[in-house]
Amino acid sequence: MSGSVYMEWAKTQAHGRFNLATSGMIHYPIAELPVHIEDIELCGPSWYGYEPLQRALARKLGVDARCVVHATGTSMANHLAMAATLSRGDEVLIEWPAYEPLLAVARYLGAEVKRFHRPEEAGFRIDPREIERAVTRQTRLIVITNLHNPTGAFTDEETLRPIGVIAQGCGARVLVDEVYLETMFERAPRSACHLGSEFIVTASLTKAYGLSGLRCGWIVAEESLAKKMWRLNDLFGAVAAHSAERLSVIALENLDRIAARAKTLIEANRVMLDEFFDSRDDIEVVRPEFGTTAFPKLKRGSVEKLCALLREKYETTIVPGKFFEMEDHFRLGIACDTRMLREGLARLGSALDEIKQKRIP
Repeated sequence: MSGSVYMEWAKTQAHGRFNLATSGMIHYPIAELPVHIEDIELCGPSWYGYEPLQRALARKLGVDARCVVHATGTSMANHLAMAATLSRGDEVLIEWPAYEPLLAVARYLGAEVKRFHRPEEAGFRIDPREIERAVTRQTRLIVITNLHNPTGAFTDEETLRPIGVIAQGCGARVLVDEVYLETMFERAPRSACHLGSEFIVTASLTKAYGLSGLRCGWIVAEESLAKKMWRLNDLFGAVAAHSAERLSVIALENLDRIAARAKTLIEANRVMLDEFFDSRDDIEVVRPEFGTTAFPKLKRGSVEKLCALLREKYETTIVPGKFFEMEDHFRLGIACDTRMLREGLARLGSALDEIKQKRIP
């Protein structure tokens, strides 16, 4: 099947009055950006990147602008990165559990997908030895999310460096999707793109900052590979929406203020989430220190039935774990309005109580 089953679900079934399925920051209102109508133009010089945006992204990331590829969100960034590094029949090694669209893109490109495990009992952390055992001479790409989607587990440089060495040994590259790493704000480490030319990094302004409507994503790769991605984008996207490029430059100029708002919200909501977890004995969870998601395990009963009950009776949505290959788990997003999270968690608690009392299998 071409396409993503998760994205179809997210677009058609994830929306509810109390939406705990969304993993990104609540939308940032344009009224709070210092934007004037004369700042916005519909058309402009944005053939292989809009120069002011290229410079702004390069400054943010601490890299040469020639190594930055602007993309329509992290999803297109990941697509371009995979398309530029994989040919039909090439082997790609992807983490498990994984964000389903990453698998879908690799399969769409005709790659041979292999997996390495992030064990739950180890807090979903990566053990480079798992990767070393899984790679072969045919491996061309190793794919990691950091922070991990769906669990929020953090991968530090001490873990990433040996993965780069493993990749060099078999002629592969390492793709690190860092879109959730942005939610660490000032505590975020430097991007993996600084660890060596074998690393390719993707991210966007979506998850941490609430700027999803700008579709401001990026890829950082060595210059020759970046040029290849720009040329591939001639087939996929041609040129970006110029008004979104110009708004993205303004957003990047004001990112500290946008980030402060987001950080305050996430920190308050995480306290509430921890209180909810403390109150439950029917779920267990590896609690992430950072990020906008958590991935609890339902100890008894069916997550599918829990999701259906929540949606139909409690007007609340969560993400079924089947989309991350773990059917006894579900993903919660906490970057929504605090009042929505409070009520959504209360309704999740009521649904869990109902399942427990009725002994719904």
